[in-house]
Amino acid sequence: MPDNIPNVQLRAWRNEHQLTRADMADRINATPAGIKEHLNCDEERIRRWEAGEVSWPHTSYRVALTQLTGLQPEALGFRQNRRGQSRLIEATVMPPADALRAEADLYGTMELAQQLQASDVGNGTLEALSEAVDLLCRAYPVVPAATLRDRTQKRLAQITRLLSGRITLDQHRELLVITGWLTALLGCVHYDLGEREEAETARRAAYEMGRQVGHGELMGWAYEMSAWFALVEGRYEDVVTSARMGQAAAGQSSAMVQLTLQEARGLARIGDRREADKALSRGADILAKLPLPDNPDHHFVFDHAKWVFYAATAYTWLEDNDRAEEHARETIQMHTRPDGTSNAPMRVADAHIDLGIVHARRGDLDAAVEEGMAAFDIERRSLTDLVNRAGDLDRVLRQYYRRENLAKEFHERNLTARRALAARRPDLLD
Repeated sequence: MPDNIPNVQLRAWRNEHQLTRADMADRINATPAGIKEHLNCDEERIRRWEAGEVSWPHTSYRVALTQLTGLQPEALGFRQNRRGQSRLIEATVMPPADALRAEADLYGTMELAQQLQASDVGNGTLEALSEAVDLLCRAYPVVPAATLRDRTQKRLAQITRLLSGRITLDQHRELLVITGWLTALLGCVHYDLGEREEAETARRAAYEMGRQVGHGELMGWAYEMSAWFALVEGRYEDVVTSARMGQAAAGQSSAMVQLTLQEARGLARIGDRREADKALSRGADILAKLPLPDNPDHHFVFDHAKWVFYAATAYTWLEDNDRAEEHARETIQMHTRPDGTSNAPMRVADAHIDLGIVHARRGDLDAAVEEGMAAFDIERRSLTDLVNRAGDLDRVLRQYYRRENLAKEFHERNLTARRALAARRPDLLD
């Protein structure tokens, strides 16, 4: 991952003019470009610019910054890379086939080393196991769910055997943590495949392993999985409850950020705008204190781009259309490669649904259906999530455009996806 070089020029300009980040964001929104483009700049965006996480802002923000400061973006410390995109896009994402191959090679080397050791867990074995689990977690965003499930189950069986072997108490604790992360990953994959009971069993097991060793972050992610399941299943009060319980255990970690954002989404679903906004702000504040991750594609790492993705959906549910559109478009840009493929197809599909809902509310049926169909065209791992989100757009289209053919076409497309899921997840289709 490339270094994020702090933008000292932009920070110096702000300090010279005695502006807080909130003040500067307000002034950007009040520029002619900000008013024309309906910009919704906030403290988090200014923080990301100053931290160097975004090296080249969107066109509308560049124009607004020039109008505010009288300086060109380069003079404010921004640097255009070869694609004119955010640094976050440039983070190295290992191709899924390479991630799985590297994990297999690493595990094979570790097994050979074990055979040469007197102990069942020799020197370096635990480190190799941790690295293998990290590789599997990094493969999660794009590897087919069934493939990842099978590999994860195989590794769990192999690692579990070590727990009954000749190991010390410290090694036993470390193995429980490693097994806990792998079990949590398995639970996520089970849920993506519609295997609800298996997912919940794995989630509970991961929580118990975290509890046994006092690993707050692992326990926090187990609660986050519970909140995620409840969100998909429409149990929004349970989303908020699970998210808040998890925050009590997670500490200052990626889990804490994700739990706070899940709380925001649950609150947005029940229409509590004030509390949802507060949760979004808390999540941004916690995130600002965490170091940038080396591997943002790791499933149990909250990378800085994910805040934008979560906020897009929360603003959509809150019917804050301008902010929803801004964050959804930024999500698509951040995760789209030059060849048009995505390094986070699930996020991009959700962002298209958010844009579709915004267009439908504004009266643009053609654009709404185009965005919805684009979500279905993306090769996505989790049909469960897609059907749930597409249902949001379908309901809006049927509310405003029930008699229109385009709305009927999307409804039929959504029904086809729902039928494909019905055999596995009838509980979602009540």
